[in-house]
Amino acid sequence: MTDITALRNELSGSLAKNWWLILLRGLLAVAFGILLFTRPGISVAILITFFGAYSLVDGIFSAISAIFERKQRENWVLMLVSGLCGIAIGLITFYSPGITAIVLLFYIAIWSIITGVSQIVMAVKLRDEIKGEFWLGLAGVISVLFGMYLIYNPGSGIMSVIWVLAAYAVLFGMLMIALALRVKGIAKT
Repeated sequence: MTDITALRNELSGSLAKNWWLILLRGLLAVAFGILLFTRPGISVAILITFFGAYSLVDGIFSAISAIFERKQRENWVLMLVSGLCGIAIGLITFYSPGITAIVLLFYIAIWSIITGVSQIVMAVKLRDEIKGEFWLGLAGVISVLFGMYLIYNPGSGIMSVIWVLAAYAVLFGMLMIALALRVKGIAKT
């Protein structure tokens, strides 16, 4: 067995063992998106609080996953960095509640791009091991595109950003749920 094959087997086994963390991330994202869709008149202060909470919790789950998997795979640092960025952005959001909507947009954009790039890298590493890596890669591409959209259209208005953020969260969450269910199937086999 080659080193790359052993690494892929370890990575897919590790993901299969912790599939529930991926599922939980997806469910949280869908819940966050639905909340934004059902409360479109939400104030910027509440959006800041919800985003901070989501980013913090998602970052914690990502960091925990990385720490649990550090012995099983070499590239656990990518997931840890992504999780720590989410935690940092969540904490910055809470400790600076008076930030403007534009700054929040850049927080969201940077977090989205970092998360997306790490997901694309993980999907490429998994492409020969599991069939569901497409969903992780697609979620990564959507994350990067969403972040780029926010960077290039910061003045598009907070309401349109709320709608885009809601759609992104629901789509991202559904892709994470699909990946989790696919990875759970690997755990059974």
